[in-house]
Amino acid sequence: MSNESEADEAEQDAADETAADVDETPDADEAEAETEETEEATGLQNGDFIELDYTARTVEGGDLVDTTDPEVAEEEGVGEDQEFSPRTIVLGEGHVFGEVEEDIIGSEVGDSGTVTVPAEEAFGEFDDDQVRTISADRIPEDDRYPGAHVDIDGEHGHINTIIGGRARVDFNHPLAGEDIEYEWEVLDEVTDREARAGALLDVFLDMDLEVWFETDTVEEEQLVESDEDDEDEDDEEESEPEYETVEVEKETLYIEATPQLTMNQQWMMGKQQIAQQLTQLLDIDRIIVQEELGGMGMMGGMGGMMGGMGGGGAELEEALEDEDIDAEEIVEELEGAEE
Repeated sequence: MSNESEADEAEQDAADETAADVDETPDADEAEAETEETEEATGLQNGDFIELDYTARTVEGGDLVDTTDPEVAEEEGVGEDQEFSPRTIVLGEGHVFGEVEEDIIGSEVGDSGTVTVPAEEAFGEFDDDQVRTISADRIPEDDRYPGAHVDIDGEHGHINTIIGGRARVDFNHPLAGEDIEYEWEVLDEVTDREARAGALLDVFLDMDLEVWFETDTVEEEQLVESDEDDEDEDDEEESEPEYETVEVEKETLYIEATPQLTMNQQWMMGKQQIAQQLTQLLDIDRIIVQEELGGMGMMGGMGGMMGGMGGGGAELEEALEDEDIDAEEIVEELEGAEE
């Protein structure tokens, strides 16, 4: 081989090595992105429970939409029968509009801010097709006037005009087409477990219920795993699964049952969904709704949750003794009545 050929080959090898080095060098943007991913997030994040104070108004007219501030409510003359106070919410769970959550993420307790939620992300754009003319006969007589709120075929709307036997009804949300401005302040981070549970129930049901946590030991049937040797011997023949009773600890949320809870529509219609969210957000195993009757605890299971009955025979005998009642005489009288 000539010296000239060797030189050419050496130059080519050097060029290949340089190209390889360039290919292996990460792009500046990619390197920056990787660095950002490795950095730990600071401030409040999704999943955090916070106590939030806020006031929301329409951008165009400054009309009050919602507030947690009693002074603002009093100034606006709204909600005389309502109680206004800061709300406990869970970031990332949609308890407030997404734009508000995004503005809060990364902030600290004591921080405040203002964010505008566009109409399409708030109560929707105004849809002309949702303003329809219907027969006035479909509206109760007491509601046949402009401004009245009506429900027609499962749709809620308000009457714009009513002339003769025809009514013009707007089925858009009253705030459709309005951009909403939120002023918010994070007052505190909620870490107490009972406060968290109570706050979630208030969000779901608008009720203040007594709650508490207990770690219960319960018996549970578990599948017995067979040895590999046994599996090889019984490979041709399927064996019945074996179960054993073991004691396990269950982290339990107890909720005191009240007549108001029993009659609550959200509770009656969505207790399973509420239970699922509570178990996930509070990291618990089960929920028990407990009702106390006459000093004896009665616990009713919630949907697929665990349940039982408290109060034993010993307590009943003590109660009878306190009232100077002979239990044996009661049994004899009941047996005589059956005969």
